[in-house]
Amino acid sequence: TMDKFRMMFQFLQSNQESFMNGICGIMALASAQMYSAFEFSCPCMPEYNYTYGIGLLVIPPIWFFLLGFVLNNNVSVLAEEWKRPTGSRTKDPTILRYMFCSITQRSLIAPALWVSVTLMDGKSFLCAFSINLDIEKFGNSSFVKGMSETEKIRLLARIPCKDLFENQEIRVAATRYIKCISQACGWIFLLMMTFTAFLIRAIRPCFTQAAFLKTKYWSHYIDIERKMFDETCKEHAKSFAKVCIHQYFENISGEMQSLHRHRSGQDDSGDEGEDKRSDEDKLLGIRAQDDMNKVLWNWHTCKPALALRKDQMDGENSSKLNGKINEGFNGFANGHAHETKKREWAVYYSKV
Repeated sequence: TMDKFRMMFQFLQSNQESFMNGICGIMALASAQMYSAFEFSCPCMPEYNYTYGIGLLVIPPIWFFLLGFVLNNNVSVLAEEWKRPTGSRTKDPTILRYMFCSITQRSLIAPALWVSVTLMDGKSFLCAFSINLDIEKFGNSSFVKGMSETEKIRLLARIPCKDLFENQEIRVAATRYIKCISQACGWIFLLMMTFTAFLIRAIRPCFTQAAFLKTKYWSHYIDIERKMFDETCKEHAKSFAKVCIHQYFENISGEMQSLHRHRSGQDDSGDEGEDKRSDEDKLLGIRAQDDMNKVLWNWHTCKPALALRKDQMDGENSSKLNGKINEGFNGFANGHAHETKKREWAVYYSKV
């Protein structure tokens, strides 16, 4: 089971976009599930109805929006790229803007779903705007006559509460009226969000396709470079620890280790030597703490310029390479036929 989870986690790490889309989908489902499990309780008081209803419509989407930024790994990449010193590599504001817009678009999915579900349900709208109704439009309102304006407002504030409002006919009519308006606002909100998304996807490639491809490429490069740098540092730290521990045991228990090598034989010592050489190669010549700290500091303060240099080959290597290429085409190199490896055959005769 743990291997399956590890493979899934590695797959999600290697597919950053799929991973973030999955996170956004989970957050959207979580927002809808939270609303369905949420127990709506309007205070039914003129002083608090509007605050409670509008707060339920606004505050959870803000929380989901911030949670989307927290769960997005690209936020740290964006902050690091924005705050790093310029050094040998210039910072492109369009790349930072593209990364920020990409993070924002994914973070808006769950809040948009919460607002849509809340407006379609209509309870928060009813709680917030019940005191603004004209009760005379919804049936026999003779019992309202003689009431002061303050008493009318208190009566209207009790409409969302079924147990506190006596005239159920007027309450049902007023509730349906406000929920109808709330659902209309919900559909208008969905239409605006869908139309905006359509405009972004349809119009942007028509005008800025080249710039879009450039910013998308370099934003992916920044993310991949950071991951590969972290992996390289992790491999270096692992090899550094292995070599350090190995040298420690060699210094402390040299005699015991030599006895152990003598008993284990040449094969084990050969394998151990190969492992040690591979760990030494992974150190990349950095064998001291101060040197590693300097490397990390230089990487932060002065990243290398994005201009790769081409390795130059000397005349001998170039001629060897040309010979191998010609040999691959016509079977001849250096004026004679290509030598093939001869196979050895063993023949056994039976005396039966």
